[in-house]
Amino acid sequence: MDHSFVNPSLQILKSGLALERASSKHSVVSLLHAFDGTEVIHHRLDKGSRWGISPDEEETERLEAVYILSGKLKMKRSTEETTLLNGDFLSGTPINEYLVLTALEESAFLYITSKPVFHYYSHDTRNFEELAIKIEQKDGYTADHCSRIKDLAMLVGDKMGLHSESLMKLHFGALLHDIGKTQVPEEILLKPSKLTEEEWAIMKLHTSYGAEMLRETCISHFLLAAEVVEQHHERYDGSGYPRGLKKEEISLEAAIVGLVDSYDAITSERVYQHARSHESALNELRGLRGIKYQPDVVDAFTDVIEHHRKGGD
Repeated sequence: MDHSFVNPSLQILKSGLALERASSKHSVVSLLHAFDGTEVIHHRLDKGSRWGISPDEEETERLEAVYILSGKLKMKRSTEETTLLNGDFLSGTPINEYLVLTALEESAFLYITSKPVFHYYSHDTRNFEELAIKIEQKDGYTADHCSRIKDLAMLVGDKMGLHSESLMKLHFGALLHDIGKTQVPEEILLKPSKLTEEEWAIMKLHTSYGAEMLRETCISHFLLAAEVVEQHHERYDGSGYPRGLKKEEISLEAAIVGLVDSYDAITSERVYQHARSHESALNELRGLRGIKYQPDVVDAFTDVIEHHRKGGD
């Protein structure tokens, strides 16, 4: 072999290796190649996990492409659903709409983009997720609280037929709903006894703190999620906070997260509260249908929980 014709810059990555990698409980994202602003990123998703694309209004000339390597994914494009299989390919310059891919079985695909995005996976998004998990553990929840809220909220969103932009908003809003608690003093957050009126007023600021943190990032999916984070303690009758919004003044995504969060709080074992049964929690939420919680959200959530507890997919 004449080695004079071998490109000295050629990189060969053996199976399992990558330039960089970011992983979570249900996904692994690997940067395979990066050059002159273009990245080739390998994604592996467990069954039921999601990945999405958000349009960037500032980037009008950008190549984006997705090539399915294995598995089976459901793609939500606005309200239209399409099944993607091994060998399917989609591209745009750029992809200028919200796309949400849900793995119907363990799946893998390549994402090619002419704008560097991997640092969002490995730094910004992962750092926020890890911060959200840590703050929930401090507040007395288990490490998977954020994932539980996100997973249940997305099932409700699917049940209600939300379009792809709303699903993206719901996903990150649910996952990061209490991120603002990082700004609450620990002596208040960790206080084992009842909060004073002054302390409770500070605690309630976590919704506004969280929304402000996400808006400061200027990352499209975080900007979407900020409204959910800010409103998830608003209630249908106007008794919530921070603004006392009522009925349709509350975004549907925030209404979903608020209900799911309440259900999880009722059924979770906490330092100051014993977990109650799923039946007791559902009965309480049904009793507050049209009072604290949006009626359609209560109905969809009830269907999801009953189906889930019967072992449905």
